[in-house]
Amino acid sequence: MDMRRLVGRNVQRIRQKKRLTQEQLAEISGFSQQYISGLEKGRRNPTIVTIYELASALEVSHMDLVRPDRQA
Repeated sequence: MDMRRLVGRNVQRIRQKKRLTQEQLAEISGFSQQYISGLEKGRRNPTIVTIYELASALEVSHMDLVRPDRQA
């Protein structure tokens, strides 16, 4: 299982469910839109701190970002 892709898919799914754009998530989280784009494409290797901060910005548990989904 590629954790980068898993986290990226989860971030994208949750972001879209909350009807946020990448730009809006970037503003809320403090990460750049380019970073979020790369993360959602599985090209970034987020640290545990990054996962925690993104989860906080999305108002979900950090576990929601690392939990395998149906596509995994």
